[in-house]
Amino acid sequence: MEKSKKDALMNCGSLDELLNVEFGNVGTATRDEFDRETEAFCLARTLKEERKRAGLTQEELANKIGTKKTYISRLENGKADIQLSTLFRIFEGLGKRVSLTIL
Repeated sequence: MEKSKKDALMNCGSLDELLNVEFGNVGTATRDEFDRETEAFCLARTLKEERKRAGLTQEELANKIGTKKTYISRLENGKADIQLSTLFRIFEGLGKRVSLTIL
């Protein structure tokens, strides 16, 4: 890592400053990609946690909502995109509701 970037990272006073140095300011292509990947990761973790909380295996959840275990696995590992209708079906199968906020 170049010295100027290392110095900039070391002088960050907040998470936002650190993200700006590492990934660019909000609205730049690099930062937008990082933010999308972060949101996908958080969704995948939430799905996995809720499935486990419901006491279901990936296979049991897949059978319950009419999909395949491999698809659930790929979602939980961030290796597949999810359609909104499927997202609603999955969380409905877990006894949860999904609420979207448009900002």
